[in-house]
Amino acid sequence: MFDAALRRLIDPPLNRLGRWLARGGITANQITLAGFAVGLLALPALAYQLYWLALLFILLNRLFDGLDGAVARAMGPSDLGGYLDIVCDFIFYAAIAFGFALAEPGNAVAAAFLVFSFIGTGSSFLAYAIIAAKRGITTERQGKKSLYYLGGLTEGGETIAVFVLFCLFPAAFVWLAVIFGLLCWITTATRMVMAWRDFGKSKPQA
Repeated sequence: MFDAALRRLIDPPLNRLGRWLARGGITANQITLAGFAVGLLALPALAYQLYWLALLFILLNRLFDGLDGAVARAMGPSDLGGYLDIVCDFIFYAAIAFGFALAEPGNAVAAAFLVFSFIGTGSSFLAYAIIAAKRGITTERQGKKSLYYLGGLTEGGETIAVFVLFCLFPAAFVWLAVIFGLLCWITTATRMVMAWRDFGKSKPQA
């Protein structure tokens, strides 16, 4: 919901750093994979209830996620880069929920519900992007991307915010996860309505 506004604040400094990294020969895919590896370190940290350490890895992962896009804008986006970015992000999101289930067995049902909810937002996002690409529909609402980015109530910024809250208030994980999961289902529902509106009629013949 807030991603487009956040991009106007964070893109200028990220783009400057991205151009510097690109001149040094660092590729967007290298940054994506490095950030993914760093993000997965949050999983054992959460399992051992080292929440501040997990938070550090989560924030570093998000920094890398911003930098890979900045480098891609400097060097030119690629299909492989878009693919890696989406796959790594979705696995990372699920890993954080799984980490809290490992940290405390009482978190397991809420963590499972959160992953269940991520399936809704992820599938509605990707399915829309596939059909949008087929129909030649594009947007730069969140900057130039390798695929169509459909917004919603729970986007990347909101997801990271709730991950930060998980780490700062781990005892409240169950309630936070359930509330955020419900918000994810609202996002999924609104995306389905948008798809019904946008794709419900056959594509006009050229």
